[in-house]
Amino acid sequence: MDVDMDSTYSSASTSKFKHSSALSTSQERKLVDYLDDQFLQLMRGYKKRSEPTTHLPTLHDYLEASRKILTLILQIPPIDPSTSLRTAFLLRLTNDSLNSMIGYPPYPQSIPEALDWLDDLDQAWLTVLEAQVWDPASGTGVDLYIDAADASRGIKTSPVSQTERTRLRSLLVGSSANLEEWLASHDGRQVEDVESMLERLGLQAEFDDLFSRTLDCLGGLGAAV
Repeated sequence: MDVDMDSTYSSASTSKFKHSSALSTSQERKLVDYLDDQFLQLMRGYKKRSEPTTHLPTLHDYLEASRKILTLILQIPPIDPSTSLRTAFLLRLTNDSLNSMIGYPPYPQSIPEALDWLDDLDQAWLTVLEAQVWDPASGTGVDLYIDAADASRGIKTSPVSQTERTRLRSLLVGSSANLEEWLASHDGRQVEDVESMLERLGLQAEFDDLFSRTLDCLGGLGAAV
């Protein structure tokens, strides 16, 4: 896909990024077409996960494909009118992954990677909610800088809408029961004590903190689970 988004930003300092521009109409069209195709491939691979021809037979494969999509979404500049595109695609990826990852067996060796993925989504949402630029080198969001001259020309970034914030919060909170049920099953049988299993794997604290940063930013009261 020939969409050069690396040139969209220029570094203004170690803690801020100065924007260059939003995506052009041509860039946006190519990006939307590419991401739509990637989402389609992700869904097809998931639905055929039990078939020998699938390219996503394991949770690891699914999460690797999802991470590639996330990386591209986070490169969308938070400059209007591109800002809403980043939010819409991240909502789509969050919804798809939360519903699909629980379709794979929760083998003990796959649980750490699953929690790492959810933590990646948490960090991604914090970046989007704070209208930051994603810095792939540090794996965190960096404050966007728009000077007075650019602002006078109408260059701006818009916050995530209340409707989108409500949808996101509902999605994260609603996923808690599904995640707990997923972790409570293994090879078709129920695990008696999920908490003990997580403590044995050294993952209890990480599980307790799922989406805590995003929910705090949304005005929540802590982790989703």
